[in-house]
Amino acid sequence: MDDLRACERGLRRAGLPLLIEDYSAWEDIFTRAVPLLALVFVGEALGAIDLTWPWWANVLFLLGGVAILLGAVALVNLRNRRPAFGVPARVGPTELALFVIVPALLPLLTGQWRSALVTAGVNLLLLVVIWAVVGYGLMWIVVWSVRRLLGQLATSFALLARAVPLLLVFSIVLFINAEMWQVFSALSDVQVAEVAALFIVVGVVFIAARVPKEVREIERQIGDDTPPLRPAQLVNVGLVLVIAQGLQVLTVAVVLGGFFVAFGALAIESSVVEAWIGSAPDEIAGTGITTELLRVSGALAAFSGLYYAIAVLTDGTYREEFLEDAVGSMGDTFRLRARYLALRASSSV
Repeated sequence: MDDLRACERGLRRAGLPLLIEDYSAWEDIFTRAVPLLALVFVGEALGAIDLTWPWWANVLFLLGGVAILLGAVALVNLRNRRPAFGVPARVGPTELALFVIVPALLPLLTGQWRSALVTAGVNLLLLVVIWAVVGYGLMWIVVWSVRRLLGQLATSFALLARAVPLLLVFSIVLFINAEMWQVFSALSDVQVAEVAALFIVVGVVFIAARVPKEVREIERQIGDDTPPLRPAQLVNVGLVLVIAQGLQVLTVAVVLGGFFVAFGALAIESSVVEAWIGSAPDEIAGTGITTELLRVSGALAAFSGLYYAIAVLTDGTYREEFLEDAVGSMGDTFRLRARYLALRASSSV
């Protein structure tokens, strides 16, 4: 049993909790979030206080609200044959419905129906976030991806040097183009952020669309004699690859953005920028860096990151190198899964 638990911990830390057999949302996800849900539960009861009332009325309302909350918890626990105020070992649909609905009833007692709808909506959204973060191990995926990225920066930049030499030349031509500066100097900060977000969304969608094929290829190469991955497990493995590749693309975009900022500060005088955009540039605290420079550099960095993401997964040479890297990174995890399944099989004999 100790070996099995160690294997399960290893799978979680690799960002692949769904590779654990009998993994349950009720027992493995929401049960772990009981302390957070309880804190939110109590906080929303306190938030239902109406400051326009006398203090004694708020105290009475708060006591009544706590009594309603505790009474609802006790009824659910007794229905499930647990101690009235015990912590559930399994958080099921009834407990989740209680978390969404009961706190929303308190604002209704004071006629705040909009607040009640907002409370129910926020609670429902919180459950979705918990299901995504805990259920798919998003925090562990990010940690694993960052460790992998830091350990392979040399590989990432070597691949970048091969993938985007022409892009750099093209981007520099765009960078010293007057129309580029005119377009982005006329945009607000929000519009610039929207343009960058558009590039990011397109990149994520492209990577996500290509990942299922790559996951199947990785499973074929290192799956050994283990049972094939179920759909939810394929999604979990795919999410690891999407986030890992996304962090690599982000690193490339940040480096290129920094290059353009440095190049612009050194090579492009304020008088040139003023001639391009028709007004004096907005310099930031005498640094020689202008708001317009940051906008243009950010836009080109986002475009370069999108190009890099597409090149790595579409060009045969880069794709093969990316797959070899992914297979090497996930090989230990798949071997751990094989050992875990063997331990489960032997313990059930």
